[in-house]
Amino acid sequence: MRPEKERVLGGHPGLYGEYPRKGGSAVTATHYCPGCGHGILHKLIGEAMAGLAIQDRCVVLSPVGCAVFAYYYLDAGHVQSAHGRAPAVGTGISRVEDQAIVIAYQGDGDMASIGLNETIQAANRGEKMAVFFVNNTVFGMTGGQMAPTTLAGQVTVTTPGGRNAAGSGYPIHVCELLDTLKAPVYIERVSLSDAPHIRRARQAVRRALEIQRDCKGYAFVEFLSPCPTNLRMDAAAIERFINEEVEREFPLRLFRDASKEAGPILRPMADFSTETLNRIFHSTADRYAEALEDPGFSARGVKISGFGGQGVLSMGLTIARTAYNSSRFVSWYPEYGPEQRGGTSNCSVVISGLPIGSPVVDHPDVLVAFNRPSLMKFSTTVKEGGLILYDANAGAFDAPQGKSAVPIPAAAIAAEAGALQGANIVMLGALMETGVLGLPKDTLIAALNESLARDAAASSLYTRLFEAGAGALDRSSYRQCPDN
Repeated sequence: MRPEKERVLGGHPGLYGEYPRKGGSAVTATHYCPGCGHGILHKLIGEAMAGLAIQDRCVVLSPVGCAVFAYYYLDAGHVQSAHGRAPAVGTGISRVEDQAIVIAYQGDGDMASIGLNETIQAANRGEKMAVFFVNNTVFGMTGGQMAPTTLAGQVTVTTPGGRNAAGSGYPIHVCELLDTLKAPVYIERVSLSDAPHIRRARQAVRRALEIQRDCKGYAFVEFLSPCPTNLRMDAAAIERFINEEVEREFPLRLFRDASKEAGPILRPMADFSTETLNRIFHSTADRYAEALEDPGFSARGVKISGFGGQGVLSMGLTIARTAYNSSRFVSWYPEYGPEQRGGTSNCSVVISGLPIGSPVVDHPDVLVAFNRPSLMKFSTTVKEGGLILYDANAGAFDAPQGKSAVPIPAAAIAAEAGALQGANIVMLGALMETGVLGLPKDTLIAALNESLARDAAASSLYTRLFEAGAGALDRSSYRQCPDN
């Protein structure tokens, strides 16, 4: 009798032959539980990628969930994404790498909960990606808690009495939701419960990837998947559960296949080259300045605050640009929010002869306040021996002990010049005149014109406002202040 030839099972198209990334001694075993649908789906995806000869174009996105380690197994490109954010990441990849085939591999605890809006928006835009949605009715990775797709009455770790629709709502039908949108090309729900269903699932995977190969748009496939470990069922029970109970709630159906009518999506070629970005942002290599270490130049923090629209942020940017062009280390830190329109908007600038550890200025050396709310809010935070410049419109103000306070009629000077929005430039001239910035005057004027001036007339006006601000400081009591 001839000995039976040994048959070795292993290796599958589109999957690695071994899984060393997983770690451990069992290099051909996955981390999935016995009977898990993820292993089946991995094989179907790998088989389709290899069969369509698209592996080198595929980028698999696997966010939080049991399949977060899909990169252990699928022989393709991989990008990890935050919980529920695979559609957003996939959108970026698809639009930047036009020939990339994006596969978003997501579970129900990821897509149908925190990622549902991302999914709907990507589908509504008709992004070029294939989305494979694994619906096993529970959060699998964390131990079987209720998921958005958990059946009404289904027992889980967090619903020991069964899901109560009155308190927890009903299962979310993602395919049905997406089928209300116009853009998706292909939507289908299949099952991984048994061999006949898996054969149909294989066809759905292939069709979704064919659509991506041909650049035709958005494809979505939902897989009713077994999770026998978390549902505490044996093989026969989990098969019956999916075929009888889960399918009753989520009927298998081809919702849409418009692949024959759809044409390829043709977008302008993406160009993120350094040369193009430099051209768009008017940045050239000869304008790059390198900060030079100078231990003798002590760090100084400037806080600028006022109402939104008073040029608070642009004044800070002009100072930062001046410091940058003077080869100083510099940071500019704006504070946005609802206060920017009508409240106390502010920004911080740090100028230093050494690298800067933090852009935050909690205790400034200099405070520039354009209104009384800003003056009252930040004056107490100024360092001992520090300087406060404030618009004279803020009214009478007594400087805190150990600090200097100088009123500057910035708004009045700007109004007299017919430039109501120029109070920040007047204040900039006064600040430069104090000498506390330690920056060259001509460099600051150049930065001012570079940042704000649109033409020669504006440049001339800004220079006059700047000089008027410097002159206003000369006529103030600043030079008689004993702390300076």
